[in-house]
Amino acid sequence: MASSHRLLTVPHTNTSDDFFKKEMESGKHLRLLRSLPDVCPKEPTGDSSTLCDSPSVIADQHRWTIYHSQVNLPAALNDPRLAKRESDFFTKTWGLDFVDSEVMPSFYLPQIVKEHFAPYLQETSQREKIHEKSKNVCPPKDNFDRTLLSLTPSNDKSRTDVEQLPKIFTKPDFALEDPLTFNAVLPWSHFSVAGGKGNRDVASSRLLQEKLSHYLDIVEVNIAHQISLRSEAFFHAMTSQHELQDYLKKTSQAVKMLRDKISQIDKVMCEGSLSILRLALARNNCVKVYNKLKLMATVHQTQPTVQLLLSTSEFVGALDLIATTQEVLQQELQGIHSFRHLGSQLCEMEKLIDKMMIAEFSTYAHSDLSRPLEEDYHVLEEERLISLVFGLLKQRKLHFLELYNEEMIAVTKNIIKQCVVNTVSQMEEIDTEAVVKLADQMRMMTFSQWSELLKDIFVKFGIFIKRVKATVSVIRSVVLLVLDKSQKTRDFEGASIPKISSRSQINEGDVTYLTHEGMFISDAFCERETSATDLSTEPCSSDSVSEPECTTDSSSSKEQTSSSVTPGGIEITINEDMKLTDLELGKVANSIQELLYTASDVCHDRCVKFLLARAKDGFLEKLSSSEFLALSRAVEEFVQVTEQVCGRRSTSLRGALQSQANRFVHRFHEERKTKLSLLLDNERWKQADVPAEFQDLVDSISDGKIVLHEKKIVTATEDRKPADCLIVDGQTYAVVGTVLMLIKIILEYCQCVDDIPSITTDMLTRLSDLLKYFNSKSCQLVLGAGALQVVGLKTITTKNLALASRCLQLIVHYIPILRAHFESRLQPKQYSMLRHFDHITKDYNDHIAEISAKLVAIMDGLFDKVLSKYEVKAPVPSTCFRNCCKQMAKMHDAIYDLLPEEQTQMLFLRINASFKLHLKKQLARLNVVNDGGPQYGLVSSDVAFYIGNTQGLKGLETLDLNMAEIWEQKR
Repeated sequence: MASSHRLLTVPHTNTSDDFFKKEMESGKHLRLLRSLPDVCPKEPTGDSSTLCDSPSVIADQHRWTIYHSQVNLPAALNDPRLAKRESDFFTKTWGLDFVDSEVMPSFYLPQIVKEHFAPYLQETSQREKIHEKSKNVCPPKDNFDRTLLSLTPSNDKSRTDVEQLPKIFTKPDFALEDPLTFNAVLPWSHFSVAGGKGNRDVASSRLLQEKLSHYLDIVEVNIAHQISLRSEAFFHAMTSQHELQDYLKKTSQAVKMLRDKISQIDKVMCEGSLSILRLALARNNCVKVYNKLKLMATVHQTQPTVQLLLSTSEFVGALDLIATTQEVLQQELQGIHSFRHLGSQLCEMEKLIDKMMIAEFSTYAHSDLSRPLEEDYHVLEEERLISLVFGLLKQRKLHFLELYNEEMIAVTKNIIKQCVVNTVSQMEEIDTEAVVKLADQMRMMTFSQWSELLKDIFVKFGIFIKRVKATVSVIRSVVLLVLDKSQKTRDFEGASIPKISSRSQINEGDVTYLTHEGMFISDAFCERETSATDLSTEPCSSDSVSEPECTTDSSSSKEQTSSSVTPGGIEITINEDMKLTDLELGKVANSIQELLYTASDVCHDRCVKFLLARAKDGFLEKLSSSEFLALSRAVEEFVQVTEQVCGRRSTSLRGALQSQANRFVHRFHEERKTKLSLLLDNERWKQADVPAEFQDLVDSISDGKIVLHEKKIVTATEDRKPADCLIVDGQTYAVVGTVLMLIKIILEYCQCVDDIPSITTDMLTRLSDLLKYFNSKSCQLVLGAGALQVVGLKTITTKNLALASRCLQLIVHYIPILRAHFESRLQPKQYSMLRHFDHITKDYNDHIAEISAKLVAIMDGLFDKVLSKYEVKAPVPSTCFRNCCKQMAKMHDAIYDLLPEEQTQMLFLRINASFKLHLKKQLARLNVVNDGGPQYGLVSSDVAFYIGNTQGLKGLETLDLNMAEIWEQKR
């Protein structure tokens, strides 16, 4: 009954075709649940996967297969998915799509739509209406129509009966387990047992039972009707089943005979030959297993061998052994269960070796750099260094250079510290218990002691850098050898190489050893070749061990090695399994060169800190030029040594020395400027005696060049008296004491420039400043009359002015010499600084001209005052002329011994011009003309007196006074 409900379908049309279509549609829905198994297997389509999945008739003939399955024949025939039964039984296995497949529309026929029939329907619509009316009036009377009419009431009745069923029973999700469905089918109101209503409820229950029975009867009647309609198809299927059984029986007998014949053929023709091939294959497999076991025994000795190599610090050999074993594990022994952990163990061992090599290199660097600094530049344990470097390069551990760099920095600190301790311990005047810090102890040294300490540090650093260079050269040679080998290997691989066609072409030297016990990977070849000789007459197959790929030779055994010799004569073997590229090797080589540069820079930086520690209290600034010269020479010698060793200039130490030199120059200049300022403030501007030492100092400047001797000029100055004037190039210069000291100071500047060439530009600027200061200060004191307040002079006399002028002329005389001296020590690009001397020369000449103008102005004021009272009358010479001649005689006496004769004559010419100008103005005011009269005669007598007195002065005898200019020219 339950199955009847599931397959229940209610037809909605009167024809059986419509009913079958509905049933087929319902079958399509039911197919999704579960389909019945097919009786026959699917036809082979040629797919390998399909053939492999289906049972084999020969191999599976003695075990149960899907062919032994039994299917209920009625269930197979009553497949609800089929709408009708086909005449051919086997078409059912190909599915519904085989029978009811849609035909693709033809591309050559037009698509017919409803619009094509519209004209026809319009024409026949009227006729159709008339035909329908005629049918109702006169029904058909033929037998076929009567049959249909007789069947119609029955179909309509069945349809009506089915429609009486409630819709809930025809729903696809009908289930009494659902409370809502259960309540709809069996309402609880029919089963109420409340008091007073029992009879009514019983009647309701009976009515419900009868209603459900009625529904059941309707369903059964319709089912029986459907079965009666399909009885013919059922009996047809039964007939086909009997025929099929007879056919299968004959087929089974034929298959059995075929299997017996095949079995006999297998015993007679195949089993013997196959057993021979099977035994040959088994023998070859046994040989392979033997070789594998032999190789496994060899690999098993890897870890003890590595331990033995590490005990002797053979890191490269241990790494090669680990790499070879790893490659064998990946290629020859891949998948071996007993070695499943060996690869990870070897990786951990390789990491341990990396750490050991780094620690060993750090220890080596410390021992190499910390050994006593003697004149010994050989490399400590060169073989050990080469092995460590090669192993580190092999493992790409390139940071070992950083370790060496850190060790260099630590050692340089210890070098300076040890030198200071050794020097301080030898000095009794330094109490090491009272002064604990080394820096404080060092500052208590004198310059000579400290200079010796600095030289000792320079010597130690020189040895240190040479040792570093020797070590770095060995490291760099290893890197370059590896790089050269890598390039040769790449070129070799790029060339055309003939393929190896037989085992005899393999060189025994190409096989790398695996253990220290003498076992080689190629040991398997010997036994393999012996066995291959025995089997040489057998046919070759893909499993034959005579092929090269079946041997135990790994790719690691094919690595080529080459021997190279380092500059130290150490021979090293280089494999081709280096992990570094050419670019990385080039960078490492450059880094090694930079390591040498770093060593030089570190030493220079440490020396700079040592200098700065001593210069903390201004010690270096207070040195004399000779002491600073000694310091500069020591520094320069050390810098040149490092440059020769490293091939590169290090600027830090020179920069620090230049900084100290600038401070020295500043202190040097300030001291001398202060000294000059004090001298000028105390200068009374009187002529000073010139000591013999100053004259000798001036004489040392010969031929217009400043030639300073290293030794001081020693003469018997005790027996030589001071001179009145300073003789320079045959000319006498009356000078004050300040100028003598200024000349000495100027020569000290020149001496510093010769001693310390690096401060030339700075010294030039400072000397220019000093000369400008002397010019401005002397102008302020003399022309500006500042000496009246500073020194307490009563007045600035003409003698003071003439003396100041002569001092300025002496400085101007030396300026070209100073310019030439500095020009020879400057770079061509620095010649622009020489313009300072041009400016100074101009300032000094202007100052000298102002002093001359001042002397003329003094006499001009006197002439203006005296000649304004001049009257042309007796006695002759007049008082005015007498006073003028007297003043000119005083002026001559004041300047004649100070100024050269040429300058005296030029000065008196200017004074004479001033006298003539004032006399001419007075004569014009008195209206005295050149008419030969009495007044003219008186004036001529006074002028003759003036000319006589003026030309009577010493050095003015030939002076052309040209007094005719006092008279007005007649128009």
